[in-house]
Amino acid sequence: MQTRGSGTTRHRSARPVQILSALCLAAALALTGCTGADDGGDSSSNADKAAVAPGSNEAGGGAADSDAGSAKQEQAAAPRLTAHIIHTASLTVQVKDVPKSLAETRTVVENAGGMVGNETTDRDSKGRERSRVVLRVPADKYEEVLTELEGSGKLLDRRAKAEDVTEQVVDVESRIKSQRASVVRIRELMDQATRLSDVVTLEGELSTRQADLESLLAQQASLKDRTSLATITLSLSETPVKKVVEDDDPGFADALGGGWDAFVTMFRWIALALGAVLPFLVGAALLLFLWVRFLRGRTPARPVAAAPSGAGTGSLPVAPPVRGEGDDKD
Repeated sequence: MQTRGSGTTRHRSARPVQILSALCLAAALALTGCTGADDGGDSSSNADKAAVAPGSNEAGGGAADSDAGSAKQEQAAAPRLTAHIIHTASLTVQVKDVPKSLAETRTVVENAGGMVGNETTDRDSKGRERSRVVLRVPADKYEEVLTELEGSGKLLDRRAKAEDVTEQVVDVESRIKSQRASVVRIRELMDQATRLSDVVTLEGELSTRQADLESLLAQQASLKDRTSLATITLSLSETPVKKVVEDDDPGFADALGGGWDAFVTMFRWIALALGAVLPFLVGAALLLFLWVRFLRGRTPARPVAAAPSGAGTGSLPVAPPVRGEGDDKD
């Protein structure tokens, strides 16, 4: 009984020691696990960062490449602005036979895809025929047709003009788009309007905007016609042109003309001077007339000096007449 009691006592005393040892071991394992977990987390995060860093660099480089590629694509996709130029020319050509040259001109224009516009034909005092015709040719055939027409005879005069209306064309197109969108908005508001006053106001606004849109469309059509077709005015004549001989030495007629011009110029300046002085002369004459007519008659006369009061008329001595030599003889 004692042996059993002692064994039981030892067994009971050994259990707390085992529990304490187990708790210490568990705590040590827990501490070791937490440290390992922290180290593992840091190492894994570092590893992930190291693994992600190259990828991020590649992604950044890829983004830069994509931006550059998109910019190039935008530049390539952006439509190039087409130049719109109005070509006009005027030619004067001397030919031997106007009807024949006019027929050849029609053929050249028709082969180029153009058309003949206004035509005027007449004759001079000597019966020589003259013709003036307006030609419309495609813009891409303009130079070619112009060269052929110049070579149809003796070129007397050539005038060409090119007007760039690209900005005007772009502006009209933009305004047409805006005006069409405005008309659509007004129509939508008309569909939603319920009051009669609103409908009337919107109808007036719609009419105004449609008129503006039609005006812009007419401008666009005119610009398209003038830029797509060049205009050439051709004058054909059988009349020879005389060369004017220029003489640099002045003659009697030149001197007479110069003198007459100087005389006319001097007379003109004299007339201008008289015209400037005339109002003052008229005013002075008027003042003089008024003074003579009214003021002079009212001015009192000066008194005449009287003779001395003490001297009579009979008391004055009379001088004897002077006798000359002729009196003595008589």
